[in-house]
Amino acid sequence: MARWSSAHAWVLRAQAWDREQDRVFLAEQTVARREAARRHVKIAQAFLGKAIARLQSLDARELSPDQLLRYFQVAAEIERKVLVPDGTTPPEADADNVLQAGEMSDEERRARMKQLRRELERRIGDIPEEKA
Repeated sequence: MARWSSAHAWVLRAQAWDREQDRVFLAEQTVARREAARRHVKIAQAFLGKAIARLQSLDARELSPDQLLRYFQVAAEIERKVLVPDGTTPPEADADNVLQAGEMSDEERRARMKQLRRELERRIGDIPEEKA
């Protein structure tokens, strides 16, 4: 056996076979990831279209302060991910001065939501500028 293994380079051939199988597997994984990404983009686009249609029909005045804050948090997070895709904090963002909703008392959260709601209504023209 040892003579045949040496004469036919079985160890080298086995290693080459293993490397080729690894290469084929990685290529198949790459194709599968691309196909999954394409599927996920189509699903996300369909979902986004439905979400946008629903958001456009929402009346902000009908949302509770917690719901409005949650919409704001999700939108801000999406915007952050688009603007800074690698997850790093841009230098102009001072995260230490931003109070997270979970760290606010109920009273602080309600006051902040009232302020945000007034600003939103002012911006969309529901109330005159001087009342905002």
